[in-house]
Amino acid sequence: MPDTSENTERARRLVRSSIMRVKPEWLDYNGHLNMAYYNVLFDQGVDEAAIPLGLGPEYLDACQGSFFTAEVHVCYLRELASGDPVYSTFQLIDFDDKRMHFYQELFHAEEGWISATSEQLALHIDMTAKKVTPWPEAIRAALGTLHASQATLAVPERVGRKIAIRRK
Repeated sequence: MPDTSENTERARRLVRSSIMRVKPEWLDYNGHLNMAYYNVLFDQGVDEAAIPLGLGPEYLDACQGSFFTAEVHVCYLRELASGDPVYSTFQLIDFDDKRMHFYQELFHAEEGWISATSEQLALHIDMTAKKVTPWPEAIRAALGTLHASQATLAVPERVGRKIAIRRK
C-alpha cells in the first residue's frame, strides 16, 4: 500500500492488531504458511478487535455471550514464511441486530505488503441457549461507534467477491 494521505487516514481508522509471528510448525510441505494458519492469525486479530467492543473473554464470563463465524472468504495473496512478523487490520463493514460483517487484511509488519484478506459474517450467540440472539445494547452501541468512525472509508474491492472461474 503506497504511503498516501488517504492510506494514512485509512490506517488510522482501522483497528490494528499487535504484532504476531509465523511459527515454524505452521509451515506446510511447500515451505510456507499453511492456509489454515492464516485463519488462526485472522482470528487472533479479531479477538483483539473484539475487546474494545466489549466482546472479549470477560463478556463470555459475565454474560454467557459470544460471536461465531457463519461465513468466511479468505484470499491468499503472498506467501509468509517462518518467523515473519505480521499484523491484521479490522474494518467493520456493516452490522445489524444479530450480525456483523467485517473485513481484515494481514500485513507483513516490516515490509508492509498484504499477505491475505478475510471477509467474515459473524453471529451473536447466547452461549446458554446456544442460539443466535440480538446484541446487548452496550455492544450494539460500541458497534455503532466503530461503524460510524469507519463509515467514510471506501469498501475494500475484495469485499463481496464470489469464487468463480472467469471465462474470456
